[in-house]
Amino acid sequence: MQHIKNYINGQLIEPVSKTYLDNYDPSTGKVYSYIPDSDEKDVELAYAAAKNAFKEWSILPKDKRSQYLLKIAALIEKNLDKLALAESIDNGKPLKLAKTVDIPRAAANFHFYGTGILHYASHAHSMEDSAINYTLRQPVGVAGCISPWNLPLYLFSWKIAPALAAGCTVVAKPSEVTPMTAYLLSELCVEAGLPAGVLNIVHGLGGKVGNAIVSHKDIPLISFTGGTTTGKHIASIAAPMFKKLSLELGGKNPNLIFADCDYEKMLSTTMLSSFANQGQICLCGSRIFVERKIYDKFKTDFIAKTKALVVGDPRDEKTKVGAVVSKPHQEKILSYIELAKQEGGKILCGGNPIKMSGEFSEGYYIEPTIIEGLNYDCRTNQEEIFGPVVTITPFDTEEEALKMANSTIYGLASVVWTQDLTKAHRIANNIHAGIVWINCWLLRDLRTPFGGVKASGVGREGGFEALDFFTEPKNVCVKL
Repeated sequence: MQHIKNYINGQLIEPVSKTYLDNYDPSTGKVYSYIPDSDEKDVELAYAAAKNAFKEWSILPKDKRSQYLLKIAALIEKNLDKLALAESIDNGKPLKLAKTVDIPRAAANFHFYGTGILHYASHAHSMEDSAINYTLRQPVGVAGCISPWNLPLYLFSWKIAPALAAGCTVVAKPSEVTPMTAYLLSELCVEAGLPAGVLNIVHGLGGKVGNAIVSHKDIPLISFTGGTTTGKHIASIAAPMFKKLSLELGGKNPNLIFADCDYEKMLSTTMLSSFANQGQICLCGSRIFVERKIYDKFKTDFIAKTKALVVGDPRDEKTKVGAVVSKPHQEKILSYIELAKQEGGKILCGGNPIKMSGEFSEGYYIEPTIIEGLNYDCRTNQEEIFGPVVTITPFDTEEEALKMANSTIYGLASVVWTQDLTKAHRIANNIHAGIVWINCWLLRDLRTPFGGVKASGVGREGGFEALDFFTEPKNVCVKL
């Protein structure tokens, strides 16, 4: 059985402790590989390598750094099938989704920032004939990048690529739940000839590896994507140390559907925004608010389409919903379904674990679930579930819809369905979310900033804002 290795100073090596953790295939519930059980000793080795590499990497001409990133992007594209299969096994998601979304977007991240850094400019201001002021943006140093399990390579690359493009070196920790694509990426970095120590990948538990990265006195910047509770913990360590901090955290995203929407387009897209990747995307619309005029029709059609979803083997092309990522996560999701019942919710569809047959009999499957009849401010509608579970609620007025949409502590993403352009802009202006999709979902342009408000995080990870792996702007004034 395969033993994953850490990638430190350009080498694939065992953890210092030489101990390993079980890595499960969620679709079967079986161990299929082993993960390094790394600790602060491995992080220190990675930091030392990154610190040493920073001297040369930070002053390497941008076009040279760009060439490395573009080569990695090309290798990801070349190995798409292998990476997609690894992600499907590691994560439980349908193979087709990994092939068409996750892996191509990981390659796009390296390509975008590999070319984007060539066009990144600072400002100069002339004070007529007395002086010239210009702004210096210099790489901050060794960046600590910690990524989640739901979109393993996609979100991992979204941190690493801009950090490397900016001239930082990196100590990175992928999720211990889904480590395989990060390991395969390290192999591709070796193949690409990436200089030793520029990127270091340390596998292991958050309590050991993650804490060691966050609390390291000489790692000045932390970029984290994951749960809000963990984000609070990271902020409590990093803030008193005055580290630069980017946190992309949880979401409880509203989907506002007005009666004047393009109904068929809305319905098909809402299926995706509800259940794609088993609902394990921070951008999924888990709270669906529907104008009462079309509520009954929507409910009937939505239930019918949800019941028709094929749940099963992630490697089967027909599968639309695979396994959730782990046994503990399955138990968490099911506990929220029970909570919804206690809060007066009615299960319209799903609500149960699925017992598959054969090799998948021990896998972590849940029926796509629709719940109605809940108060907008109950726990089920306020807390992040992160699974194939949505609530549906009717509304009568725009004001009521906004009140319910804005009622949570989260503010990551939102979706608005209406053909009224004025209404769309008005809603976008008044909804408390970092992202507002109008008549679409998950349509991303890498040039635009990405991130949430309130408990959904601080900082931005998309666009040129993601290249902010620099020190604070330094103003230089030259007297003429």
